Order: sequence, then structure tokens, then C-alpha cells
Amino acid sequence: MTKVNCPKCQKEVLWNKTSVYRPFCSKRCKLLDLGAWATEEHAIPGEDQAEEFSITPADEDFNFY
Repeated sequence: MTKVNCPKCQKEVLWNKTSVYRPFCSKRCKLLDLGAWATEEHAIPGEDQAEEFSITPADEDFNFY
């Protein structure tokens, strides 16, 4: 059987259909990891794209109503 370490706590986890939270060992570890992404504790490195999506005066001409 294939075994992996939980990305959060490093506990050994069996990689099979009965391990519903794989690669995490538990729901708690899965939610802690999700929280780290949500608070940007984890991030994928790259350039800031905020300027690419900024609103310009030409964009304000659209009527969304």
C-alpha cells in the first residue's frame, strides 16, 4: 500500500479510497491548510496582477443595469 505524510502534521496516511481526507490525515488538518490559503499564509509565487484588473475610465462606460 502507498503511504504519504500529511502535508500539515506529517502523520503517515494510507493513500486509498478509505482515506477520505487524503493527502491529509483528518478533516482538521485539511481545514487548517485551507485556512492558511485563505489568509494568504500559503501562496503561489508570481508577479502581482492587481494592475492588470484595475478599472479605467473607459470601463465605466458600460451600463450593467
